[in-house]
Amino acid sequence: MKRKILVVDDEESIRWVLGKCLEKAGYEVDYGENGSEGIEKAISGSFSSIILDITMPDMTGFDVLNEIRTRGIDSPVIIITAQNTVKNAIEAMKQGAYDYIAKPFDLDEVKITVLRAIESYENSKKLDILRAESSEVDTLEDMVGQSQAMLNIYKMIGRVAERDITVLVNGESGTGKELVARAIHSNSMRRNNKLVAVNIAAIPKELLESELFGYQKGAFTGASISRQGRFEEADGGTLHLDEIGDMPHELQTKLLRILEEKKLYRLGSEKPSPIDVRIIASTNKDLEKEVADGKFREDLYYRLNAITIKIPPLRERSGDIIPLTEHFLTKYAKELGVGTRTLSDEAKETILGYSWPGNVRELENIIKRILVLSSDTIITKETLIDAAPHLEGRMSGDQESLDHLIRNELNYLLDSKNESSNKIYETIIKKVEKPLIRLILDITKGNKKKAALILGINRNTLSKKMEELGFQEKDKE
Repeated sequence: MKRKILVVDDEESIRWVLGKCLEKAGYEVDYGENGSEGIEKAISGSFSSIILDITMPDMTGFDVLNEIRTRGIDSPVIIITAQNTVKNAIEAMKQGAYDYIAKPFDLDEVKITVLRAIESYENSKKLDILRAESSEVDTLEDMVGQSQAMLNIYKMIGRVAERDITVLVNGESGTGKELVARAIHSNSMRRNNKLVAVNIAAIPKELLESELFGYQKGAFTGASISRQGRFEEADGGTLHLDEIGDMPHELQTKLLRILEEKKLYRLGSEKPSPIDVRIIASTNKDLEKEVADGKFREDLYYRLNAITIKIPPLRERSGDIIPLTEHFLTKYAKELGVGTRTLSDEAKETILGYSWPGNVRELENIIKRILVLSSDTIITKETLIDAAPHLEGRMSGDQESLDHLIRNELNYLLDSKNESSNKIYETIIKKVEKPLIRLILDITKGNKKKAALILGINRNTLSKKMEELGFQEKDKE
């Protein structure tokens, strides 16, 4: 059966040219002379792709696109426009178009764009079917790291996954809290049911209650139908409440009640619905401090905090930075269809020297940017700086160059009019010791005997140093 294409344009000549081009390419073509007719045709037919002109007398192509998406039609849409402006390009992508083509267009470009749109759409449908049918447990392939901190997290995921218990994941933005939630769900007894993720901070407060708990018809102005919330959507599976620390106090009370009673009330309903959901909450906030400040309910905190998994920031697991970089280079080179890339030694030094305030997400985005902007097979320091100028000269507190560190300390002493430098040795050694020991422990995967051998000190001395420098208990094991 031929794939069908719908062409919607008020200019007969454009419809004719596009129709002939697409028919020669083996497609069956139907036409709409204006926006209204385009919507009718899109609803009544089943099209592999839809081509829409932006400027039409009755409505814009964007209006048509919005209407057909509202009607549940998800065929890939290609926008054509006589005004090749940045605004139109951005608006087309924002509205959910697959691509846009400027007039006067090249017919070969039209054929290629249509074919790519259809193949992308069909492949995504096949993937959805495979995911729905697959009962295989997801792997931890997107979680990369062999530092002791990450090995501890893997062990914790293994311990808690099959135990139907609430988990709190804590870590800075970009550390991978969602990956941990997915790994727990994928290895749990609920893995054949849904994992539903909700970012509390991304939903306006006035909409959050209905989004989470659903609502009954007539519950408020505009509630013309009843609608289930995210809790009911996740029934039998897992609900990941991301940024739980941003949940308003009044909704914290309702969440606590659901956790205790295992039933919920939709907005506007007095009839409870039983609910079977495992909660994985995550936050970048210190919830203990939030409790002390009266911003988070203490009883809810203890309900969520049955098991806590803390993800360290990337700057505290430097041994994982290069493996993560290489993982993203391989992953996105395949996705973007570009050749294999490797890092030069100078590039590695630059990456290791940066503090990564945005953590793994920041690193991932920079690697994507490099692969798009550069065609070099070897990624040099210059390639990095061109793609992300802020990497230059931004060293982490633990990884500043020794020269820079000493000069900073001397400047401090001179500025304070205290020319006595008898403490500079002690200050510098303390600042260098901790990152050095942490790095060696990462390399040896927490083996203190090997770490002591590399450092040239005995194991007892290493243990004593770790205690003095304030290493956490899990690092001292």
